[in-house]
Amino acid sequence: MTDWIFDVIDQLGPVGVGMLIALETLVPPIPSELILPLAGFRARAGAMHPVLVWVSATVGAVAGSLVLYWVGARLGYDRLHRLAGKRWFLLTGQRDLERGRRLFQRHGSWFVALSRCVPILRSLVSIPAGIERMRLPKFVLLTTAGSGVWNALFIGAGWLLAERWQQVERFSAPAGTAVGVLLCAGLAVLVARKLRPS
Repeated sequence: MTDWIFDVIDQLGPVGVGMLIALETLVPPIPSELILPLAGFRARAGAMHPVLVWVSATVGAVAGSLVLYWVGARLGYDRLHRLAGKRWFLLTGQRDLERGRRLFQRHGSWFVALSRCVPILRSLVSIPAGIERMRLPKFVLLTTAGSGVWNALFIGAGWLLAERWQQVERFSAPAGTAVGVLLCAGLAVLVARKLRPS
């Protein structure tokens, strides 16, 4: 996969980075934690301008998220829930869809932004946002903010580490896990407050 990503970036430049990140949003197993540091490394070598790389990556993330938002808005919860029970349906499972909808209904705004820093979740959050018809300008703004921070961190890491850009992969999984744990902890606190007798 690394060689393929190298080829796309070398041939298409920042546009290729944006296309890869859009694809990563739609097909989570393609890791942005690999694409972005590699792009930062290439930018440091002078092959691309780092700001253009960041802009293209962020636009790609928003574009992929809008596709999933549209899927949620177009199909609605009931139809998506039925489809999620099919083996061939790859976007999400029924449990993930149910969990995502509950989380979004409770904490929509900040959940959209913070989840952009959690692998897999950063893709799936767009579907309940579409189902619930979150205002599109707000969705785009929050997705851009969360994606922009994530992209800047990993492109910057690739720039700073240069030839050692692969080392970013060591820290990306723990970082995503840490953000996920913080999200769950925050949700647990909010739920506990709601359940606490007044």
